[in-house]
Amino acid sequence: MATIKCIKARQIFNSRGKTMIEADVTLDNGAFASAVVSSDASTGIYEALELRAGGSAYIGKGVSKAVENINTIIGPDLVGKDPTDQAAIDTFMVQLLDGTANERGWCKQKLGANAILAVSLAVCKAGAAVKKIPLYKHIANLAGNSRLVLPVPAFNVINGGSHAGNKLAMQKFMILPVGASSFKEAMNMGVEVYDHLKTVIKMKYGQAATNVCEAGGFIKENEEGLELLKEAIENADYNDKVFIGMEVAASEFYGPDRTYDMNFKEENNDGSQKIPGDALGNVYKSLVCDYAIVSIEDPFDQDDLEHYAKMTDEIGEHVQIVRGDLWGTNLVRANNERTCNALLLKVDQIGSVTETIEAVKMSKLAGWGVMASCGSLGQRRSIANTFLPKMFCFGECTELRIGDTEETFIADLSVGLATGQIKTGAPRRSERRAIYNRLMQIEKELGAEAVYAGTHFRKPVEPY
Repeated sequence: MATIKCIKARQIFNSRGKTMIEADVTLDNGAFASAVVSSDASTGIYEALELRAGGSAYIGKGVSKAVENINTIIGPDLVGKDPTDQAAIDTFMVQLLDGTANERGWCKQKLGANAILAVSLAVCKAGAAVKKIPLYKHIANLAGNSRLVLPVPAFNVINGGSHAGNKLAMQKFMILPVGASSFKEAMNMGVEVYDHLKTVIKMKYGQAATNVCEAGGFIKENEEGLELLKEAIENADYNDKVFIGMEVAASEFYGPDRTYDMNFKEENNDGSQKIPGDALGNVYKSLVCDYAIVSIEDPFDQDDLEHYAKMTDEIGEHVQIVRGDLWGTNLVRANNERTCNALLLKVDQIGSVTETIEAVKMSKLAGWGVMASCGSLGQRRSIANTFLPKMFCFGECTELRIGDTEETFIADLSVGLATGQIKTGAPRRSERRAIYNRLMQIEKELGAEAVYAGTHFRKPVEPY
């Protein structure tokens, strides 16, 4: 069996000019694997630590320290190890080489979750190469998963929230081609609805508005965005086949008075649009009645457990309630409290492949849906690091947020773990297309064995 000969890392840049880590694993038989982990401006307070260099270079956001940790500590100590034994390598890095823990679990404060994850991903690819099988099959084997499933893509087509130049309080509006019979057909549906959306926006707001289609700069009300999506879906003739998802990120507009300011993006507003949690819950229920909404993510503040539980109990059977902004991320506790019914899979908030697999297993055993997702590291106040005694700390909200490079690990991960759904952005930009193209390639490789999650996207297979 081939063993690890050398591991080296470097600092690279993504499409936004942000620094990232790329790790290379070379085996003694000459095989080679490389993986990228992204970096961005902010991280949640409960996430595994994303180590940055500080100082004046790159406004303190460089990753040279994490790179050095790979080159001087992690790499040398993994020489001679078997790359197919993913769990042993991840455990060695997390518990022995790093070893830092807090009340929530293994926090990776010594070496950095970004350093550990870059190596973990590259080792996983190397393990697949040694086994001479596709990466998605290797991941499935690591998880003990016998079913491979192509996920339903959740295309993010209209943006609001704090990062968009409009008044939309809610962060993202997505379309999900649930009624497609294959991933290829789902892509066709998504692209067509996206094109129809641009046409609708052009007719309503003018040519300039199409340049900010995803940011929705001309859209001022949440209902307005949903109406645009509804019209685009109807114009594409995909009623009952393409449905709507929302990522609210309500923590962004939750105040110390325990109300939600739907006009939070207007400075010094009069507070007339502040509403309590019960009223916000009624807003969601009204939207679900009026629009074909099948998924709502982060509808309340991460600590507003009362309203999460109430909403899950009232509409959770028909609508997926996804939590990315979660408190301490204890999956057992979350399931017992019924505060949500879906996992947002973000690998880089937890920091290793093995911990991610454990999180998905536990989620499926709890009967939850699993939405794999990509984007940039620390983009939202999502949380990681739950505590599982004597094993790993792993995230209910884990995600491989690598949307700013053409790294496609998330595609293989989604298929191998049969997540049933994947959130990767609009069908544009090379880094997004790379993931979609990889999924289409996987579907072609599987041929007659290819299974598309479709209407079963919340539970594509029985629990592990």
